[in-house]
Amino acid sequence: MSYTAPIKDMLFVMKELAGLDEVAALPGYEDANADTAQAVLEESAKFCGEVLAPLNVEGDRHPSSWRDGHVTATPGFADAFRRFTAGGWQGLQHPLEYEGQGLPKLVATPCLEMLNAANLSFALCPLLTDGAIEALLTAGSEAQKQTYVPKMLAGVWTGTMNLTEPQAGSDLALVRTRAEPQPDGSYRLSGTKIFITWGEHDMADNIVHLVLARTPDAPAGVKGISLFIVPKFVIGADGSAGARNDVHCVSIEHKLGIKASPTAVLQFGDHGGATGYLVGEENRGLEYMFIMMNAARFAVGLQGIAVSDRAYQKAAAYAKERVQSRPVDGSSNAPVAIIHHPDVRRMLATMRALTEGARALAYVAAAHRDIAHRHTDAATRAEHQALYEFLVPIVKGWSTELSLEVTSLGVQVHGGMGFIEETGAAQYYRDARILTIYEGTTAIQANDLVGRKTVRDGGAVAAQLLKQIELTVAALGAQRGAPFESMRQQLANGHHALQSAVNFVVWNAKSDPNGVFAGSVPYLKLAGIVLGGWQMARAMLAAAGKLDEDRLFYGAKIATAQFFAEHVLSQAGALEAAIVAARGGEGVLGWSEDQF
Repeated sequence: MSYTAPIKDMLFVMKELAGLDEVAALPGYEDANADTAQAVLEESAKFCGEVLAPLNVEGDRHPSSWRDGHVTATPGFADAFRRFTAGGWQGLQHPLEYEGQGLPKLVATPCLEMLNAANLSFALCPLLTDGAIEALLTAGSEAQKQTYVPKMLAGVWTGTMNLTEPQAGSDLALVRTRAEPQPDGSYRLSGTKIFITWGEHDMADNIVHLVLARTPDAPAGVKGISLFIVPKFVIGADGSAGARNDVHCVSIEHKLGIKASPTAVLQFGDHGGATGYLVGEENRGLEYMFIMMNAARFAVGLQGIAVSDRAYQKAAAYAKERVQSRPVDGSSNAPVAIIHHPDVRRMLATMRALTEGARALAYVAAAHRDIAHRHTDAATRAEHQALYEFLVPIVKGWSTELSLEVTSLGVQVHGGMGFIEETGAAQYYRDARILTIYEGTTAIQANDLVGRKTVRDGGAVAAQLLKQIELTVAALGAQRGAPFESMRQQLANGHHALQSAVNFVVWNAKSDPNGVFAGSVPYLKLAGIVLGGWQMARAMLAAAGKLDEDRLFYGAKIATAQFFAEHVLSQAGALEAAIVAARGGEGVLGWSEDQF
């Protein structure tokens, strides 16, 4: 089967949970109303379903290839990329003044989910380009913005980010790439960068590399890193791509998944130095690159949601057509479709509930970002920026971790056939495996959530979210019926667990940092489960008032929320125990190295 975007669920989340009307009331977003959003989503769904989704298996079976320094994309990808950019999809959320569409992040987010669900490998190219555009819009000079951004939005050029080196993975203090200043104001770069997604390809006329490097007198560590633009082809005075720059792809990696996305090893300066241009000020490169990294981290969280939805769709379709075994309740003497078997339903419900909870949390985060950018009141902007920044590591970390569970369940629903490549279920599992690793592992996201997002403000943003959860618990208490009572109890328990974990982190981070950080990933997962469950509870309340409009859809929302409460939120207490009751690190740190 191909991919069918869940437009109705996406619009429900945008309107009922993320506050589309509030976003559309912001200055500059007045045209981004519900009708516009629906039209955009429908066009995106059509393109992703008809053009990109059919290429997904092709990319897995016929990956990008490297020969003599050149990379050839999977057959069909270059034409699809031209159609993607011609449709304006690269510029969806970027400013009108640079020839973007100027739509809110909330409207762009479901389109990005569709893009990744249809074809994860393909989507990585525009994802990295988006990040490069954001970095230049924030830190680049006006001349740099005018030179590079419109070309990237048009798809004539694409963008990458170059951080990792053979000796410097996540520890960017170890970056060795050198940048020598030149009399004309440019720099000559030399060094090696690895794991550069879409670092070389034949789908665009030029590739704009954003590269972290050190100038000769730079201080040691992360304080001495600067950011440079290094185009594949040097830009001429007229703004067009000219001579080949001294940056070359010496190989691409052979990978478990996302095989159509070339992961390049780039060599800078083997023939005298690659021409580069400083972005912003020297020694502030990491600060600027974090703009790109945060955009990419949110987008990778959406990748987890997207591949989960794709795996769910495939598993649900298979379960409805695969006939095997009689039902355990004796309701039929003949074999039935496996969707009638209780454990298959449990697996499908798990896949669906996790995906919907993560989707809701990500879309709500996107709305916070829009308000932080466009609201007229400075205090309101600051409040929503803090909420967005708190949620980004959770969206990235939790959504990608759950994608491993969801895509694995997708294989399990298929049984033995899921282990066979021809069915396609295994590709989602393999593709998803990278998501918890790149753009910062789950532990890096968890450390960020603990250190920068919880401890630094004494748990203030977390407390704000916990107060909002309390209001939802109270609203659930006013509803009648077992689903609402079940959710009320589990969300209240989840609230208590998260409050306890926040207190533990804030109170013990300085006195017992190893103990706190040993439980950082469980803390991130707990936050994801409770905040995702909160959104499912809000969805349940919104659906309750709309049952007469569409009992099938809104009834399913209530049932999915109840399942989330009883099978996912119910895990909150166990995670709290792993963080707090076990005092985080005692079980982890009590072994000697020789005992491992």
